[in-house]
Amino acid sequence: MAQQALPVREARLGKPLGANGKEGTISGVALLLPGGGPTGVRRPSPVTALAVRPLALRLARAGRPEGLATHVVHYRCRGWNGSAAHPARDATWALEEVVRRYGDVPVCLVGTGMGARAALHAAGHPAVHSVLAIAPWLPDHRATGEQPDPVKQLVGRQVLLVHGTNDERHDPDLSYRYAERAKKINRDTCRFEVHSDGHSLHQHRAEVLALATDFLLGSLFARDYARPVKDALAAPPPLGLRMPLATGFGASLRH
Repeated sequence: MAQQALPVREARLGKPLGANGKEGTISGVALLLPGGGPTGVRRPSPVTALAVRPLALRLARAGRPEGLATHVVHYRCRGWNGSAAHPARDATWALEEVVRRYGDVPVCLVGTGMGARAALHAAGHPAVHSVLAIAPWLPDHRATGEQPDPVKQLVGRQVLLVHGTNDERHDPDLSYRYAERAKKINRDTCRFEVHSDGHSLHQHRAEVLALATDFLLGSLFARDYARPVKDALAAPPPLGLRMPLATGFGASLRH
């Protein structure tokens, strides 16, 4: 696919949430990467950033005692745009900006849809300790004949994918295939399936938020993971890549 010309504009970080936004108190950062579409160089709709704000706030509240700050990344444009991979480049810029602002702090990339793909692509940055990919958009490269998305950059990172089994927008089988390739080179990879839920994961929103919180706090601040996350990371494929997200997950957790 030919690259689309990108108007001159810059990516930016949303206002910091959590840890009172004081740089001296920040000991970890979560970067929220919103969804988008396959193509489009126009400025993203504000709705995409607003869609991840509840998750950003949830993570900020849970991580406040640890000194966590969360930022929503605002892309330069709304689409992935083939080999240009604009959101992945914006994610890398955001990581550099985090290092500039806060110094050597661990970062968790948290992406939804297209943003999940951007998070996985940008995971090779030295600041990244973990990646949470929610309902990731991962194209079927076997159908297009293109090279599959890389996984080598995930080595040394904690990686969790979560996908609804009834997602009609982004094929959950493609995220399974990706996780399967990633697990071969990085044992710290797992994947949860939200049975009967669709792309937005509305039916099990509480469980997804609890899972995201547990994973982020465990991967950035060395807290113990909940038992299902421990089991998923330890289990070989396919078990650890098709771990069901149980109804009520997180109800008994402190956060």
